[in-house]
Amino acid sequence: MSDSHARYNDVEKMIDAESYEEAIAGLTGIVDDDSGFVLAHLALARVYTKTGQHDLAIQHAEQACELEPSDSFNFTALSVTYQRAWAGTQDQQYIAKAEEAMAKAQAMS
Repeated sequence: MSDSHARYNDVEKMIDAESYEEAIAGLTGIVDDDSGFVLAHLALARVYTKTGQHDLAIQHAEQACELEPSDSFNFTALSVTYQRAWAGTQDQQYIAKAEEAMAKAQAMS
């Protein structure tokens, strides 16, 4: 198991314990060391969503899609991130973006 995976597994425990600020610090450290580690970007999207930091959540979900553009799961996660951003902000732009990301995911399936 790579060092990034071991660190990621430790951070997942923080997320499970709802220690979000610690998890963000751990995940940010992983991404700083290994910017291509998609799981860390997806986890950051999840944690930033939970803490209401929707712009940051979207940035990391979009980064996961850029890193692995043929993985339908990443686009599904991006769609969910947009949906939650809409729920948290009521910004209508997120609805269209959520639908577009889901359409990309479904086209890959």
